[in-house]
Amino acid sequence: MSNVAIRVEDLGKRYRIGALAQRNDTLRDQLVDFGGRLVRRLARRADPSEQAASTLWALRHVSFEVERGQVLGVIGRNGAGKSTLLKILSRITDPTEGTVTIRGRVGSLLEVGTGFHPELTGRENIYLNGAILGMKRSEIDRKFDEIVAFSEVEQFIDTPVKRYSSGMYLRLAFAVAAHLEPEILVVDEVLAVGDAEFQKKCLGKMGDVAQQGRTVLFVSHNMSAILRLTQETIVLDKGRLVMRAASPEAVDYYLSAGHARAGERLWEADEIPAEAAPFQPIALRLRDRRGAVVDTVRSVEPFTVEVEYRLTAPVTGLRVGVYLYTGRGEPVFTSFDTDEPAMFERHTDRPAGHYLSRCVVPADLLNQGRYTLGVNASSYHIRRYFEDDQALDFNVDPAGAPGMHWAENRQGVVRPRLDWQIERLA
Repeated sequence: MSNVAIRVEDLGKRYRIGALAQRNDTLRDQLVDFGGRLVRRLARRADPSEQAASTLWALRHVSFEVERGQVLGVIGRNGAGKSTLLKILSRITDPTEGTVTIRGRVGSLLEVGTGFHPELTGRENIYLNGAILGMKRSEIDRKFDEIVAFSEVEQFIDTPVKRYSSGMYLRLAFAVAAHLEPEILVVDEVLAVGDAEFQKKCLGKMGDVAQQGRTVLFVSHNMSAILRLTQETIVLDKGRLVMRAASPEAVDYYLSAGHARAGERLWEADEIPAEAAPFQPIALRLRDRRGAVVDTVRSVEPFTVEVEYRLTAPVTGLRVGVYLYTGRGEPVFTSFDTDEPAMFERHTDRPAGHYLSRCVVPADLLNQGRYTLGVNASSYHIRRYFEDDQALDFNVDPAGAPGMHWAENRQGVVRPRLDWQIERLA
């Protein structure tokens, strides 16, 4: 019997851009829609580039195998095709080309509440998910108490899940996925929804699942979690598998590939999704205190982060900001240009034009190491225009920082210069 749990061969998935379902209530609507589709079809035949522009390959020519009991990491930038791959493996969507062979039942946790019916209670959803996995009621009964205890939602287990918070949804969904014993567990980047304590608990449970010999596919932007849980990792880039290697090697490749090397990231037109309009990112830069563009800053000196962009139309409520991560993908801080209420009032409405949003990171804040800057442009709870969470890498040099006269590595992300006093009491 083959030891391969998952075999993916020349997999591809194509989406049509802008193709929305249209409801035709009358004969007139149907005739108009038919005429429009006929004109578009003739236009695509006359101009092949028109057809190419209307489709997007989320995955193309992806092939790999996963053995039983293996924990495989899947990493890549936003839009690389990670979630599409897991949806195909979970049989949520069909591939456009290629084949997928899966031996064993698959448990998936792709987003909060996947597979839950909002009108059913937590108890009923546990049994529903078990039935979907092909488990007998006696098997689910045996696991029920363990699932409820892990999820920590005992008080609300007989409440319809539509009344759950996102955190409660996640707790129960992960508990169900991890405890109902699928041979293959597929987990997307959903653990970010939970609190830090529960994230740690989930990662520990995934480690237990892996040690039990079950196959796990794990997508995450947290490189520490990838290194801790996986032996091998595949790297996706623009829908293609560009590397499969031992996890430390794959993570190093991913962190170094495609990032700016000289303190500046410039976006090409083909890197900006159409849905970002009217926001057009131009550049992200790191400047030292003398104004020079650099890829290494000193811990004891302030430095400036600037985002250059263009608005092709007026935008209301726009906020442009940055994420700062450690080299392993752990968040350090998030900051937006309208975090101060006075700034938000002054720039609530931004006319079309060319802009530069900049901030100063104070001295004596960051510890030595390598960091990553991401960019986000959005209107709070209304729309996200653009996001690139791994836009620019840079280094922090600790020369002159507090405690450098001791030859030791200081733990932690921050290295503040605190005002200590020593007082003799007797």
